[in-house]
Amino acid sequence: MTAAEQGTESGTAAGGESASAGDTANAGATGGEAGAGHAAGGAAAARAARGAAGAGQIRRDGLPSWLLPIRDAAERLEPQQLSRFLPPAEGGRRSAVLVLFGEATADQTGTDQTGTAHAGTGHAGDRVPAQAGDGVPDLLLIERARSLRSHAGQPSFPGGALDPEDGDPSGAGPVNAALREAWEETGLDPAGVQVFGVLPDLYIPVSNFVVTPVLGWWHTPSPVGPGDPAEVAAVFRVPLAELADPERRAKLRHPSGFRGPAFLVEGRLVWGFTAGVIDRILHHSGLEQPWDTSRVIEFSDEAALLAGNDPRRS
Repeated sequence: MTAAEQGTESGTAAGGESASAGDTANAGATGGEAGAGHAAGGAAAARAARGAAGAGQIRRDGLPSWLLPIRDAAERLEPQQLSRFLPPAEGGRRSAVLVLFGEATADQTGTDQTGTAHAGTGHAGDRVPAQAGDGVPDLLLIERARSLRSHAGQPSFPGGALDPEDGDPSGAGPVNAALREAWEETGLDPAGVQVFGVLPDLYIPVSNFVVTPVLGWWHTPSPVGPGDPAEVAAVFRVPLAELADPERRAKLRHPSGFRGPAFLVEGRLVWGFTAGVIDRILHHSGLEQPWDTSRVIEFSDEAALLAGNDPRRS
């Protein structure tokens, strides 16, 4: 796990109270200045940059029907719909995360403590199928090692900083980095992943990271688990039906000033950057179900333990 991924969770993210999940008490001025400078480029320039980044790497056809709303939303999203913190016109530390969707089969369900990927059964929503094709639509996440100094034990997408060998940050770099980092952290075989979209870059003011969420369809799953137990404690799969379940949703308030969406799923509390991206994907793809946005969790060492209990709480 790289410093890039460690630095994203509490800085800022997509999908908070208004247009940003990562509103922090000390990030507003920096993010506002960056957003003002970037806005001059216009939404058309942002879409063109995303197209260039995915040239030759993105294949939008051949997806299961339940993924089409997510693909279509990704293709029309503007940066301002994801976050009020927009990347600066130049600079920023480039990184990428892999937002990987799959279909877990019966032998991949259940939970364990070994780090082997699994998926629960979830609660079916009106828009999210509990079963599709041969498996359960789901999302791959990792849990950071509890020995890490930053964000220990926190769930996140696989991902990290771009390396020089990944290529041009404005071209193939983000997709290559997302797949490489996923391989390093989980053992995932990139040959089994179809990249079908790239979301607009998100800016993390407090760490100066520019993060590209890369969307993938896991058409041929491979065995996965922690690549380095010192960095990754577990690799797990969360059914989309659980993520869309209103009873598993809340807002989290952190002592730093962060306030954004959270999910209590698979015995874990998902929050920060990862939860913000999931929240915006559900919302803009039409998969979101009405949920009680007044339900707030105050962050503490005990807050994560709530995820291991019944999420139907007041």
